[in-house]
Amino acid sequence: MPPTDQLYPFPAVLGGDPDAPGGLDAMALALILCVVDPGIGGVLVRGEKGTAKSTLVRALTQILPPIDVIAGDRFSTDPAEPNPLSPDGSFGPDTAVETRPVRLVELPVGATEDRVAGSIDLQQALSDGAVHFEPGLLAKAHRGILYVDEVNLLHDHLVDLLLDAAAMGAVTVERDGISVSHSARFVLVGTMNPEEGELRPQLLDRFGLTVEVAAPRDPAQRAEVVRRRLSFDADPQAFRAQYANAEERLRIRIGQAQSMLARVQLTDAALLKIAEVCSAAGVDGMRADIVMARAAAAHAAWHGREDVNVEDLRVAARLALPHRRRRNPFDAPGLGDDELDELLPPDTGDGPDPDPDTDPDGPGGGHGDDDTGDAPPPGPAGQQEPTSAPADHVPVGAGEPYKTRLFTVRGVGEGQAGRRSRARTTTGRRTRSQSSTGSGIHLVETVRAAAPHQVARGRSGGRLLMRPTDLRRAVREGREANLVVFVVDTSGSMAARQRMHQVKTAILSLLLDAYRRRDRVGVVTFRDRAAEIALPPTSSVDIAARRLADLPAGGRTPLAEGLMKAAELVRREHVRDPSRRPLLVIVTDGRATAGPDAIGRSRQVAEHLANEGISCIVVDCESGRMRMGLAATLAQHLNAVHVALADVNAQALTDIVRSATPGAA
Repeated sequence: MPPTDQLYPFPAVLGGDPDAPGGLDAMALALILCVVDPGIGGVLVRGEKGTAKSTLVRALTQILPPIDVIAGDRFSTDPAEPNPLSPDGSFGPDTAVETRPVRLVELPVGATEDRVAGSIDLQQALSDGAVHFEPGLLAKAHRGILYVDEVNLLHDHLVDLLLDAAAMGAVTVERDGISVSHSARFVLVGTMNPEEGELRPQLLDRFGLTVEVAAPRDPAQRAEVVRRRLSFDADPQAFRAQYANAEERLRIRIGQAQSMLARVQLTDAALLKIAEVCSAAGVDGMRADIVMARAAAAHAAWHGREDVNVEDLRVAARLALPHRRRRNPFDAPGLGDDELDELLPPDTGDGPDPDPDTDPDGPGGGHGDDDTGDAPPPGPAGQQEPTSAPADHVPVGAGEPYKTRLFTVRGVGEGQAGRRSRARTTTGRRTRSQSSTGSGIHLVETVRAAAPHQVARGRSGGRLLMRPTDLRRAVREGREANLVVFVVDTSGSMAARQRMHQVKTAILSLLLDAYRRRDRVGVVTFRDRAAEIALPPTSSVDIAARRLADLPAGGRTPLAEGLMKAAELVRREHVRDPSRRPLLVIVTDGRATAGPDAIGRSRQVAEHLANEGISCIVVDCESGRMRMGLAATLAQHLNAVHVALADVNAQALTDIVRSATPGAA
């Protein structure tokens, strides 16, 4: 994180007096409520790039009251805690105390498990006979803020660590028979661009509050943002001095709210209303009720009140419920104003000052909730139905997605951890060991490597004599994420409504499977005389689903062009990420009718892809009694797996097996 004097002032992002109506927008309010009551569970900020999400989060620490910690303790132990959990030892009543600022710890999406949870210097432990534990990022974030930029791109094994720490408030590191535990209670703040992919549902629910951000559209506001940024870049210290008083007022107000929180009363009527709202909103589980209650109480304390009123509940509902209403990754989160008014009618009596999030587009701001109240209702699986279409082209929608068969890439890769193909990863079952001085040391293999050399090293008793060359690292095999490229035939032979409906349903189901397996997806279509990249590779499968909703169909079948365009896409992505292996899913009936010698060119391109070792799946869309078997022939040239369109459905295949097995239930 930049030095304090290089941080952008928190009030400058908002552009107004923090005590004035509209002075704080939804993102800032959510952050402040979570520091007033860390039990809320953190904030997830969703929005387009370049909207000052990271700037506001990093500036947050400058307006937080300092905390007391035990002097010399690496785990930020609270002196007032009766039974602190710290590996640095037990602390007596006379232990020295020091005051320091609240920390903001940034967790990189590419961090290793050792870096996040902490690690033990095994070489020193084996040679000296003492355990030396190096705290990780979770330990440093205790009683502070843990910030994850691009949280939706976080590896699954790190997500698991965060889930455990958030649920238990502590971290236990167990390796090679050594166990170290410490407290890890922090405010989790994540920012993400939905275009880069959605967040794993388990982690999404752990965020107490969520906000949608967007850049201001008013030219005057945008000009003010640029003016302030240029002024800050020219002289950061002078710029910060302009907002010093505003920062101090915020700091004092937060401290007062933290002190008042324990006195805020949540009446039985308020708790019943929270339960009614959460039930009517259709959220899953009870976490929404708890978060909404805590957020409402924190909002009341922020306004200096000891009683929770309707406006507190409305603010809490707007921040705590939208992301818990999603049913699948293709559903857009949100809670419209009309729906909120129906669940919680505004209090017409004299209430508090207008909430700080009522003006999301204040000068220099632009962090408000997106208004989803007037959005058209979603179609199947969350796809937006077009409001109109040309008379000669009525889009064919997809049906409900189903569970698909698992299609994998051949061999063993070394790509990013995921849930599709076999790969050597940092997690999974151990297959062997190799010499290494890095993380993940395997104790048994290390001892076996050192044992034959003890006499030569002069050992006659006592501790094992170790050398760095003795260290062995476990080689593990797990699953990786892949680049899944859908190559879709949208020519005239595929244009029949029933067939296109089945094709779109199958692709939608495969997209949902790719989302669950953490893949990147791309879409190539071919029709008439050309092929095009309908969607460059992305982790956002909901964008792919929207592109799928209105695929044009008709014309001849340029199969060779479609395969060549897919090969070009794979080559380009290999340069960007060599470790991510591709899987082509070719959805076609196998016809090739565009251009001279269309069949011969298609065969040549298919054989080229096979020689390149690219794994392919041919989904055969041919139907009817008289079948030509062209897709099966294409699969042979591609050295690909051939599967009928109906057999993409895993349940359909299971039913076939059961019907063919005597006595099967």
